[in-house]
Parts: sequence; structure tokens; C-alpha cells
Amino acid sequence: MPKDTAVRDVQSFAAGQWIGPDSQARPIHSAITGRVIAQAGNSGLDVQGMLAFGRQVGGPALRAMTFHDRARMLKALALHLRDHRDTLYAQSFDTGATQKDHLIDIDGGIGTMLVFASKGRREMPDSQVYLDGPVEQLGRSGQFVGRHICTPLQGVAVHINAYNFPVWGMLEKLAPTLLAGVPAIVKPATATCYVTETCVRIMLESGLLPDGALQLVSGGLGDMLDHLDLQDAVGFTGSAETAVKLRSNPVLLARSVRFAAEQDSLNASVLGPDAQPGTPEFDLLIKEVTREITTKAGQKCTAIRRIIVPDGLIDPVVGALRERLSGLRIGDPRLDSTQMGALVSADQKADVLARAAQLRSEATQVFGDADDFVLNGSEADRGAFLPPMLFRCDDPDAANRVHDTEAFGPVSTVMGYRDLDHAVALLNRGKGSLVASVITHDPQVARDVALGAGAFHGRLYFNNRDSAAEATGHGSPLPHMVHGGPGRAGGGEELGGIRGVMHYMQRTAVQGSPDLLAGISGQWVPGASETTHQAHPFTRAFGALAIGDTLHTPARTVTLEDIETFAHFTGDTFYAHMDEDAAAANPFFPGRVAHGYLLLSFAAGLFVQPDPGPVLANTGLDNLRFMAPVQPGDSIKVRLTVKAKTPRNEEYGEVRWHVTLTNQEDAVVAEYDLLTMNAY
Repeated sequence: MPKDTAVRDVQSFAAGQWIGPDSQARPIHSAITGRVIAQAGNSGLDVQGMLAFGRQVGGPALRAMTFHDRARMLKALALHLRDHRDTLYAQSFDTGATQKDHLIDIDGGIGTMLVFASKGRREMPDSQVYLDGPVEQLGRSGQFVGRHICTPLQGVAVHINAYNFPVWGMLEKLAPTLLAGVPAIVKPATATCYVTETCVRIMLESGLLPDGALQLVSGGLGDMLDHLDLQDAVGFTGSAETAVKLRSNPVLLARSVRFAAEQDSLNASVLGPDAQPGTPEFDLLIKEVTREITTKAGQKCTAIRRIIVPDGLIDPVVGALRERLSGLRIGDPRLDSTQMGALVSADQKADVLARAAQLRSEATQVFGDADDFVLNGSEADRGAFLPPMLFRCDDPDAANRVHDTEAFGPVSTVMGYRDLDHAVALLNRGKGSLVASVITHDPQVARDVALGAGAFHGRLYFNNRDSAAEATGHGSPLPHMVHGGPGRAGGGEELGGIRGVMHYMQRTAVQGSPDLLAGISGQWVPGASETTHQAHPFTRAFGALAIGDTLHTPARTVTLEDIETFAHFTGDTFYAHMDEDAAAANPFFPGRVAHGYLLLSFAAGLFVQPDPGPVLANTGLDNLRFMAPVQPGDSIKVRLTVKAKTPRNEEYGEVRWHVTLTNQEDAVVAEYDLLTMNAY
């Protein structure tokens, strides 16, 4: 068994310097043994200097990079952390976490960074301006247009994180922040900041981050929030009580500093009326609840606190959960045989017990005795351990505590509902949560809950026999989807793919001529200047193409024979192409018209250069619109313009071409974006 070592000084990283704790430092105890293992806190940190360092050094360096540069940086950081995760595992045991818990915190955090790195390369441009939505024509002739763009805030993001996920909690905020181009000051909870400090050291020592991009406060923030301004942002994860204090800071209010909170909430799981004992759905509920009670010893902001089941199934559910939980091995998380570790500290254990006592005023405890349970491990008797505690509330309508008191540990309450409307009402009694799960195989049940409870929950997780093999679990926030929720849950929306990046950027409406908007956005805008070359654009390599390069083709006449040949060859003999009278009776057509896909085929024939060259593949088209019918005898011609370029790797990049088809009267008949992969 590992022995405790000397007390560790947990340092802060401020303005490029590591600074140790001072006389005001707080002791940090092992969750396993109760011994003091570290100390953290320095009351003399120069918080204004840290803010200035981030704003003046870190910010400009990050903003000089493109989104793709930052995405590559995130990927490299994540892979570097993966190579050093064993170091983080070893330190995380003292937080009370088991090896399985480490996979959620450490590997989950690394995985989140990789997702943002991937999304940054695939969904954002290789530039410093993010385009939000299409071009809006604001003038009649198209020479006054508008568009929304997003650019990085020019301040600092201050991240205040909770104790339960010292790695994931930091990385899930840090990844979208750095991808946006904003430096971060990370303040982890003191109880587990020694793990975060190690993670920050690993990242800084990699040399992958620009100076000033990442700073760390181990201990208190001092008066840092009093010095924030409109270009700064605060991200908070923790209790609702602390969030209210922070967001009420007069400076934050007066200066409209962005504040996003992800708070504790009374998350719930509903067993659908169709999920009777013996069904896969009933078994799924028991599995989900057991996992949420025991993972991280129930110290998860997304854990299931309320279990809402049909009235007649309370006893079967309680019985099944008791059976599942009765054989659980609780104790020293360093032992492979341990299935649930400790709470983070003795103080947290005391808090959970106090809140459990409040629940007892309205519910009966049906499992788990905090004074009588077996511990796994010789040193565990001095740690912050508790058994899973299950409660039963027989009158949830009259109850209040079960709907507003969260025991942030291995505690959950079972309650019954009469019908689905009652279940939804009970769900919403939590007054806003991060997640609610519904275990059902009935699509109508899922729809009714989504409509009735969606406004009260940040995420609705539906699971059944069809999705069980791939479902990630009630309590697993994914970087692709928003993590947050209304009301008590804080009102914020962390993660959510590129939505999470937008929190650290300013959306601005830009208006002007097409040329000016093209210059700002780095993307060609209809009406902007074009450049023609003697050489066909398909013969020019990716690097040689420029935004606005354009090819104008000669015209081709569309004949009735073309239309009939295409119809018989493809099998598309829709009446609008084959029956003159029926077509003329249609309000959209003057008579027989060409197939839209025939026009696309003819367009390709007009602009394609057939010889081998830089164009490697046609990967699709976007935004296709047919704007006017083409009759036999009409002619079409094509304008092909380089709209945008996105590098994909060292060998090739994606070219987005704007394709416009016009007829003999120069009226637009079709328009779309063509995507090709072009070699360098």
C-alpha cells in the first residue's frame, strides 16, 4: 500500500512564474486516509498582473493564430496529456476516485479536447473570422449586404471549477476557450487542485501553448473578479449558492461581464409506464441509477437524485436497487477490488449527512447505514467514506426537500407518479436541471416528456433496448451537446460543439458592399469582384487558387430531346417533364420543363476540365436551389467562382465553389456550392 509523503506545496502559475503558497495556505487532506497531503493558497498573488499578462501577451498570440492553428494545438495538447495520464491517475486516487472514475475525469477531459480539435478543423475556417449564417441582401441591387461574424473577445476567461472533476472540469472549459482564441486563468477547487496543477504543468512543459495562454490560481482568486471588464468572461461550475454570490458581483453586473454557470441541480430519471419488470427498459433504469449513485461516490453534477417511477413499481424498483447495491465494495480506491471510493473530504461527508437528514423529514431511508457498512482497505477507516443511501418518498406532491435539497454524494430518492402528466410535473419541481433521463420504448411517451419538460432541462436523455448498446449514460455530458440548463442549473450552456466556442467570441453584424464583406470574411460574396485567368481553374493547384477566381462558360441550349433522353435514361418521367398539358396546369411551370438534375449535369459538362489535374474528387454540393424553370429551347451558362478554401492536410484542401446557372436572359435558374478536394 502506498505511504503518505511530505506535505506538497501546490503552486500557482501567474504571469509566467510558478509561485508557491504563503502563510495563509489551506491544508488539503487525502480522501482515503484523512491525512494532510498538500497545501495551497497565496494571498499575495498579483491578480491585476495576471489579467494584464493574459490580455497583453496571451490574447494577441492566440488571436494571431487561425482556428485551424488552434485546433492543431488542442490536438497536440490532448495527445501529450494522454502520454502522461498515468501521472494524473496516480495523483487522483487521493481525491477518493477509483481507476474507473479516473477514466471519466482524465480520459474524458482528454477526449473532450480531441473533439473540439476535430470540430475546429472540420467546422471552422482556417482564418481568424468565424461566419455565423448566410449573407443577407440589404439593398435592392445586391450592392449593400450584411453578415454576422464572430471574433475572439480581447480579454481573459476566468474559469472557476468544482472539486469533483479536477481534469475534465478544466479541459472542458479550456478547449473551447483556446479554440476561440482567448487566454484562460484557471481556478480549481482547492480540495483537488493538486491534480489540476499537475495537469497544467504537463501542458505548459509541452511547449505547445503560447505564453500567457494559460495561468493557474491554486487557492483563492482574491479580488480578481473586481478587475474584469466587458472583454472578459467568467465560467463557473459549482453550487447554486456560490454561483449567486459570484454573479451578483457589482463589477460583473455594472460592466456586463459574461458569466456562465453550470450549477448543481436535482436531476431525475423517469421510468416510462411501458417499462414493466422483466422488460429491458426496467433493467436499464436499475443499471443507470446504480451507476449514477456509485460513480465518483455520487459527486457528479449530473447524478440522478430523484427516481420517478409508476406508483405500482416503487417496491420492485426499490427491491432491485437494494439487490444491486448490497454487494458493492466500498473503500480504498487504490485497490482493484474497490468499486466505489470516498467523498472528497470529511467536510463533504458531513455536508452529505446533514442533507440526508433533511431528506429524512419527507422520505424513508430504505438502504445504506452511514454508521454500519464494510470498508475495503486497511487505511480506509479514516477516510471520507459513505455507503450508497436510498430513500423512498410516498407523497412527492406534498414534499419539498426531495425537490430542492441535493445531497452531493451517493444519495437518491425513489418516488411514484400516477400518470405521465404527473411524472412531468414532478420532473419540473426541480426548477431547472442539467439532465433528466427517460427510460421508455414508447415514442409517444418520449414526445410527451420532451414537450412537457424540455423547457426545464438542459438535456433530455432517452434510452431503451434499441440504444442501450451505444448510449453513453445519463450522467455523461458530451462535448458535441450543450452542457448546462435553465433555472437552478444556472442558465448556462457549456460545450455543445462550436456553440461552446461562441461563448468566448463576439457576434457582430457587418454591413457594406460585397467587396468589403468578402475582404472581412475571407469568403467570396455574390456581387463581389471576380478575377478571370487564361488557365482553367481546375488546372490550378489549391495554393494557386484565390478567392474570387471565376470561370464563365459558354451557353448550351436545352432541347426537348435532351429532356426526354434524360427522363428515359434515369427513369425520372415525372409529368412536368413529359406531359405538356399536365405541366401547364401546374402553377409553377409554363409547360414541359427540364429536370433540375439535368441542369446540374449540363452545368458540370460546361465547367469541368476533363484531364487529370489538381482536382482529386467532387465531395458534394450544398445549398442547392432551383429558382426558375428551363423550357426546351432555353439556354444555360455557368459562372464558377472560388468562394472559400479550407486546408485539410499537407496534400490537399477543400475548395468551395459558388456555381450560378443563368438563362439566355441572364436570369438565375439555379445556384449551389460545389465542394472539391484539390491537391496542393
